[in-house]
Amino acid sequence: MTTHLFSPLQLRGVRLKNRIVLSPMLTYSATNGRLTEWHLAHLAKFAVGGVGLVFMESTKVDPRGCSTPKDLGLWKDEFVAPMQRITSMIHGSGAVAGIQLAHSGRKARCEPPWEGRHQLLEFPGVDHGEPWELIGPSALAHGPEYFVPRAMTRADIQQVVHAWGKAAQRALRAGFDVVEIHGAHGYLLHQFLSPTANRRSDEYGGSLPNRMRLAIEVVEEVRRHWPADKPLFFRASAVDDDGWSLEDSVALASVLKAKGVDVFDCSSGGMNTPAVRDRPVLGYQVPYAERIRFDADVMTMAVGLIVHAGQAEEILASGKADLVAIGRELLHNPHWALDAAVALGIRDPYGLVPPQYGYWLEKRAKGGFDRCLSTGTDGVPTHPAPVLSD
Repeated sequence: MTTHLFSPLQLRGVRLKNRIVLSPMLTYSATNGRLTEWHLAHLAKFAVGGVGLVFMESTKVDPRGCSTPKDLGLWKDEFVAPMQRITSMIHGSGAVAGIQLAHSGRKARCEPPWEGRHQLLEFPGVDHGEPWELIGPSALAHGPEYFVPRAMTRADIQQVVHAWGKAAQRALRAGFDVVEIHGAHGYLLHQFLSPTANRRSDEYGGSLPNRMRLAIEVVEEVRRHWPADKPLFFRASAVDDDGWSLEDSVALASVLKAKGVDVFDCSSGGMNTPAVRDRPVLGYQVPYAERIRFDADVMTMAVGLIVHAGQAEEILASGKADLVAIGRELLHNPHWALDAAVALGIRDPYGLVPPQYGYWLEKRAKGGFDRCLSTGTDGVPTHPAPVLSD
């Protein structure tokens, strides 16, 4: 059976084996910006499980931009070699390796979520214990429980732009195939885009084109350091709760496409409330991806409560998006891609995963073991287990 979910996608010189993407998700497990064994164990599950594009979590271009003291970083050359181990593992499992590059701006210097997520009054800097200064477009706090950042000077802005470019250069040396620029969820680029967080009166504030200027400059700088044959994604909050509209996102996507962005990753929220809320509606952000795809004529990635194989297939088949990014559902089931392949009836679903798994799982299915999982009302298997030899 031919499906859209398991159709390959060519993005510049990079070919994805399917349209399933591990959404970048912070795990707050780094030490002074450095990878730990956790990251290898964490990402290996998804690469082995059949995901087409595996994204490294939000990785900071500047130590001041870390959300927490445990964020991952790429602001130093010495961070490159450990990441090569990650990309080698992802490639060896048949997947494409992506990394999201970010800066938290005024939302930096917080506790991890399970410790309360409160902003820390003071904390030694992540890199080497330096003073950890909060910066943002304007001297306005993110909310009542946050501290007021220092308004960035033009020199600060250019330093951040440069840092994004250098991080992209390091990502290339580390072996990544895809870079995503994080411009959503109330972080630095979103802060500059916002008419409420950004109260500047210079060329980076005021009108929509001015507020888009930093995002454009970051994309241009990253593209200068990121090869023309490798794709570039941009994650945006398509709408937020404080003045940024879907029409603004369409305008942004149109401009960024012309600057070299290949895929617009459509999330939402995060300016004054958490980026993810408890919403009972499956695929609640998919309409944003559909609208931007149509109006800006750019490829989009849908994200947000995409949990079922048939749901993901419908999103792609109906032209609402080009890729589906899955986060928490993959945390729950790292082999979601394999389950989806079986559910959708694709040919050779077990070929989706490495043979160390696929050979035995296919043998299990052909040998009738799936039937043995069926039990009667008393919990006793309804079929005897077949005997298989190696």
